Amino acid sequence: MNKNNPNPHPSDILIVDDTPDNLRLLSIILSKQGYRVRKALTPHLALNAVELSSPHLILRDINMPVMNGYQVCSKLKANPTTREIPIIFISALDDVFDKIKAFEVGGNDYITKPFHEAEVLVRVEHQLKLRSLQMQLVDKNRVLEQTLTDLKNVQNQLIQNEKMVSLGHLVAGVCHEINNPVNFIYGNLTYVKTYVNQLLTLIDQYREALGSIPSEIQQLEEEIELEFIVEDFPKLVISMEGGAARIRTIVESLRNFSRLDEAELKSVDLHEGLESTLMMLGHRLEGSDDRPGITVIKNYTPLPLVQCYAAQLNQVFMNLLTNAIDALESGDRHRHSLPNSHDEGAIGPETPSPTIWINTAQPTENTVTLSIADNGPGMSLELQQQAFDPFFTTKEVGYGTGLGLSISYQIIVEGHGGTLDCQSSPGTGTTFTLKLPIHCRQDRAK
Repeated sequence: MNKNNPNPHPSDILIVDDTPDNLRLLSIILSKQGYRVRKALTPHLALNAVELSSPHLILRDINMPVMNGYQVCSKLKANPTTREIPIIFISALDDVFDKIKAFEVGGNDYITKPFHEAEVLVRVEHQLKLRSLQMQLVDKNRVLEQTLTDLKNVQNQLIQNEKMVSLGHLVAGVCHEINNPVNFIYGNLTYVKTYVNQLLTLIDQYREALGSIPSEIQQLEEEIELEFIVEDFPKLVISMEGGAARIRTIVESLRNFSRLDEAELKSVDLHEGLESTLMMLGHRLEGSDDRPGITVIKNYTPLPLVQCYAAQLNQVFMNLLTNAIDALESGDRHRHSLPNSHDEGAIGPETPSPTIWINTAQPTENTVTLSIADNGPGMSLELQQQAFDPFFTTKEVGYGTGLGLSISYQIIVEGHGGTLDCQSSPGTGTTFTLKLPIHCRQDRAK
């Protein structure tokens, strides 16, 4: 670096010395080399100058009134925003003790007065190069950390996607195996009802033709309770038809949840996906000997079809609802009542029992929102800030991997261009709110 070839990106150097002549001389030497130079006659002016704009390098004297160079250096090194600024001491103190102390408080180099211009320039350039290399290393480390985080996120997503694909294949196979015999049963119940009615009609005809029924036949009718059979059989067939219809509905819900053949972007009914997910979790909503059942209160607003990756969105619903159920199960003893104002008066009366609220809305022409709230124990602000971090979980070992919320966040934010927020505090339950654009961009990662 020289005057004829100035640095296109000159370094900013702050000189601190209470002797004006020293300031002037150092300023001339460094300015000739193309450096930007700022000067400070007192330690307080120096600290103010650093706070205003951090220099790339500081040259400073040791012996100064009010606050010496060691004290200023200690202050700068204690501040996270200024600790990395290299400091070169320039002092008439040439005792070994003074030099050792300068390095102990964080100094990077030491020049003894009277100084030589060539030595100053070499040491300054050396420190600036070291600082530049350090910054490059920091930038590279930041890039590597981000790359590692991205790779972990991709790995987590791939693992979860593989699970969902496996689940989809399993569900598809189960649906196929169940659907065929159920359709057979459902289809043949009509014939069963017809055939039995015909047989009963035939019995009536025999009775009329015989006039007097033999005692043996009367005894058999009493033993088999023929009158009860005639009265109960139509009810039995209706019950069987209802059961078969219920199985068909479950199969359809399983297909809707897995959406194995719907991996591409398409327009879907969010309420349909929610209902399918709730059906899948029905066994966990029911009560048991050690806990009461969980009430689900649904406040659905009519929504347009939303363009999305349906299977992924169902995965988010599953993760959020499972998270709410886990919270209610773990915090049963600390459950509280949620007030009427939970959703602008739409929730209903205070409910001390374990409850999940699902609310949907269309706040704007181009967006829809969905919230899932519970009256569980809630979370502290610290836990909320980590809720979407990969592998973070408050559950006991073996009860959670810490991937569900992280993957849900990726699906909503990165995959659909939406938002996923968490609101909670200890004793007030937890609410997860997701906002989705009605039309998802085609170029978003699946």
